[in-house]
Amino acid sequence: MKDGHLNPATPAEAALADTREAVFWLDRPDTPDPADELHGSKSADLVVVGAGFTGLWTALLAAEADPGRRIVVLEAETAAFGASGRNGGFCEASLTHGLGNGLAHWPDELDTLLRLGDQNLDDLLDTIDRHAIDCDSERTGTMDIAVEPWQVDELRQLADASSRLGIDHDMLDTQAMRAEVDSPTYLAGLWQRTGAAMVDPARLAWGLQSAARSLGVVFHDNSPVRSVKQSGTGVRLNTPDGSVTADLAVVATNAYRKPLPRIRRHVIPVYDHVLMTEPLSADQWAAIRWHNRQGLADAGNQFHYYRRTADGRILWGGYDVLYHFGGRVGPAVEHHAPTTNQLAGTSFTRSPNSRGSGSPTAGADQSHQQHASPAHGEPPTPVGSHGPPATPASGSAPAASVHVSPSTLSTGSPPSAPNSRWCSVDHSPFHQSPPDGSPSRRPGQQSSGLTVERAGRGPGSAPLVGSGWA
Repeated sequence: MKDGHLNPATPAEAALADTREAVFWLDRPDTPDPADELHGSKSADLVVVGAGFTGLWTALLAAEADPGRRIVVLEAETAAFGASGRNGGFCEASLTHGLGNGLAHWPDELDTLLRLGDQNLDDLLDTIDRHAIDCDSERTGTMDIAVEPWQVDELRQLADASSRLGIDHDMLDTQAMRAEVDSPTYLAGLWQRTGAAMVDPARLAWGLQSAARSLGVVFHDNSPVRSVKQSGTGVRLNTPDGSVTADLAVVATNAYRKPLPRIRRHVIPVYDHVLMTEPLSADQWAAIRWHNRQGLADAGNQFHYYRRTADGRILWGGYDVLYHFGGRVGPAVEHHAPTTNQLAGTSFTRSPNSRGSGSPTAGADQSHQQHASPAHGEPPTPVGSHGPPATPASGSAPAASVHVSPSTLSTGSPPSAPNSRWCSVDHSPFHQSPPDGSPSRRPGQQSSGLTVERAGRGPGSAPLVGSGWA
């Protein structure tokens, strides 16, 4: 008891006591102003539903392929509102949700899948450079870390497979691992050096939107699509105050409610939560090391993932994946205190050197991770939380921004509709472990297979939308 108030029972509770619930990446003074709502009727060659990564990449690539194409993007909220602005910012080359999963399920095709994944990431980063998108992109690779003895053997097997497949990697024993990133819980690590980049996801999305606008793409925010109807040889999409008639439509809503009822039963929105510390001091970073700024993840099936940010914070998330009855998403289900407390407590165990970084602020993050999707969200995707590993010392706690982000589990392929003038992009983040027990390796990854009829590019000829995000 102090000054008539009960002291928090645990360091984690102390660290979370002053947190503010907000979406860290989106909670900024330089957030772009919303685009105008759609009023009245207009026509287009291509209309895209959703201004998350899937919709933004679709619009940008279609505009680059045919500069004269009239393209309209309809967004229910604002660009990056959902999973695309609420994820951890892991952009990974893997198209198989990790090497172990690829070895277990597509061993005969793995060379091709690895090549396409690397090409995809190369093209994605080239697009960032070509359009001068300021999103703090760093090709640091990722590190899978053994925190239990049995995980060491698994990492060694993956290291052997990496050698056979020509993957740039380092297998680190306990001493080498702790020299790279120091934690008393680390037993070994497998660093895949070039297969991933860390980005600021919201600024990436805003940069893609700006690049698309520069090529003539028109955006309408706060314009949810209520229905998609056939109109002659094309389609008509209706919003509350307007409509767009187009030759083609791409539905890129990810975990959010689909305007096409036939797709809805194939998508299950789930939530992943994350914490964000306030900036650590120079002394804290010296103790932790982590100079190469890799994205990190535990090697278990139910794991944590974490990374450094450009301004010196630590994003810490994962472990739980939550589904809300009826597929509910939105502010009412974005925060889950038991998960937040678990994340904060585990962060103390994993990274004791980060303690004492200030008082936390918590925020809710909604995201649908597509091979980056909602466990970080898109128009309505479930929400997870991004927040701080709170680490208070001497009564102080790190500022935590708790973000909640939704993800989607795909339960099957949409029914075929050969005569339909639309296509849907299937995202499947948060995969369950395969039946054989091989690990599903990356938090909230979402696989996007995108096909746009007559868009000028076939699948695989340009960056796959949202490929390999956590």
